[in-house]
Amino acid sequence: MTLGGKTALVTGASKGVGKGIALELAREGCDVAVNYNSDRAGAEATATEIEAMGRRAMVVRANVGSSADVERMFEETLGRFPRLDVLVNNAGVQTWKTLLELEEAEWDRVIDTNLKGCFLCTQRAARHMKDAGGGAIVNIGSGSNKMPFPNLVDYTSSKGGIEMFTRVAGVELGPYGIRVNCVAPGAVEIERTKLEAGDYGATWANLTPLKRVGLPSDVGKAVAFLASNAAAFVTCQTLWVDGGLFSKPQWPYS
Repeated sequence: MTLGGKTALVTGASKGVGKGIALELAREGCDVAVNYNSDRAGAEATATEIEAMGRRAMVVRANVGSSADVERMFEETLGRFPRLDVLVNNAGVQTWKTLLELEEAEWDRVIDTNLKGCFLCTQRAARHMKDAGGGAIVNIGSGSNKMPFPNLVDYTSSKGGIEMFTRVAGVELGPYGIRVNCVAPGAVEIERTKLEAGDYGATWANLTPLKRVGLPSDVGKAVAFLASNAAAFVTCQTLWVDGGLFSKPQWPYS
């Protein structure tokens, strides 16, 4: 196990990619704090699977866009676990609307959760990690780090911001032994994305050089690598976990 004896906090881990990350970190030896905002049942199910692997788990509710909630979440986590070695900023929401239709409240909700939440959690974790002698932070980006996604202007803006936030955080926190990296998934089949198309898997597999869509475990394995000592000299980087999807140019010839 590459992360044996370490403790991780994964935000938005009640389902989907967050759950896949939490389970993979547990497989690699981590005890895991499972954050949720509204889906407590999903978070408890994630924790149950982690405990079945012989690891410790706890569930903790917090809206990551609220500084008061974030502070309480860290207090509860550090009250249960002696230290925090790994933070994964995964919590995210999106609004499917055009730029001209998007409402201010919808913009604020997405930016607060995705980008502000990444800032608040990173800041709070880094203060602890600085005193503890180091740690690893992994932020979850998206294909929209690189490509503009129509009808997702707020989401795309937040994810692009996360990539640059990752770089500056890694530069500032490096002297304290804290590494900060970003994982940018491509098309990943989860509960939410299955609703985007009648056959989500086939739709995106046809566009992906590896000819399949991603799974939460694919993202989880990349996160586990960046959190481990195998990536001890890796920081400020974005790792694309997309099967080549967002490196493939739009080419008019077969």
